[in-house]
This record gives sequence, structure tokens and C-alpha cells, in this order.
Amino acid sequence: MQLSARNQLEGTVVRVDLGAVMATVVVRLAGGQEVVSAITKDAAVALALREGDAVKAVIKSTEVMIGKD
Repeated sequence: MQLSARNQLEGTVVRVDLGAVMATVVVRLAGGQEVVSAITKDAAVALALREGDAVKAVIKSTEVMIGKD
């Protein structure tokens, strides 16, 4: 699969939490960092996401917000 997004991070699914409508997917990257994605439950089921699956976290954003107190 080819995508125009340049920020593609390869990792391994470490947890999938299915809610009533949304799912939270935790992906561990090679360096040990974790990326968390909120996707629809239907998408998680359609992808058959399971712990241990090799996946890509694709980040396509027009802005990155940083806050500090």
C-alpha cells in the first residue's frame, strides 16, 4: 500500500481496547516509544487488529500543538 503521508512509523500492536463506538490502539515503535490511535470500532474490527500485529502508524496532520504551564 502506498500513501502520500510521509510520517509512517512501523511498530507492533501492544493493545486494542474496543469501546461501543471507538477503539484505542496502542502501537510500540522500535525505540520503545508508544503511539496511541483512536479509530472507529468498525475500522479496528475490519482490520482484525490483534496484539502482536505488525502495523504502520500513519500521521497526516497540518499542525502540531504543544502546550506548557
